[in-house]
Amino acid sequence: MAAVSVKRIIFSTLAISFLLTGCVSKEKTTERMYQSLENIVEAEKPFEEQQEPLVVLEKQEKEIYNQIMALGMKRHDEIVKLSDEALSIIDKRREHLQKEIDSINASKAEFNNAEEIRNEIDNSEQKKKVTELLAIMRNRYKVHNKLSKEYLSALDNDQVLYQMLKNESISYEKLEDHVMNLNTIYQKVYDANEEFNELTAQYNKTKFEFYKEAGLKLENE
Repeated sequence: MAAVSVKRIIFSTLAISFLLTGCVSKEKTTERMYQSLENIVEAEKPFEEQQEPLVVLEKQEKEIYNQIMALGMKRHDEIVKLSDEALSIIDKRREHLQKEIDSINASKAEFNNAEEIRNEIDNSEQKKKVTELLAIMRNRYKVHNKLSKEYLSALDNDQVLYQMLKNESISYEKLEDHVMNLNTIYQKVYDANEEFNELTAQYNKTKFEFYKEAGLKLENE
């Protein structure tokens, strides 16, 4: 039961306009930092690609759940068929989520490179801004890990729900308790997603500020 449509804010689309049109900084470390930050963007493109299909699948599952509820536990054969369709959708959601996690992990690998380059920056203001930027990203990764765990928990409990619905003798009380638990889990998903989106917005803003501080002329200026 996808009670909350989870839409992650991404920074790859925003970063498309962050391309150099003039000379980059003469400092090799600044050039390397720029490239590393853009490599992070590239690593998260698969993450971006999962967002729309995940939302579509969540909506499809929600529609199936509403259909089942409209049947009121009558016409059991139809409920079983709809539940199987929902279970298939849950499997697809898992696949998209795993691709998202893999993309974030690839991003983390490039992020480690950015941290090493940060230590080589001599300009104090630039180093301060990069330090702030990387701190935001570390927190962003941490929150995404929490978000992924909550989302996986939601998928596991969605799966249990549809297995329960296929059981003709399941009591209304057990179903109600499980749905209430699911709503609590999805609220946690929503909260983590909001936090993740906020950190992504902060990251976008701080990265732009670093590019300005480093004297990089940007295409959208």
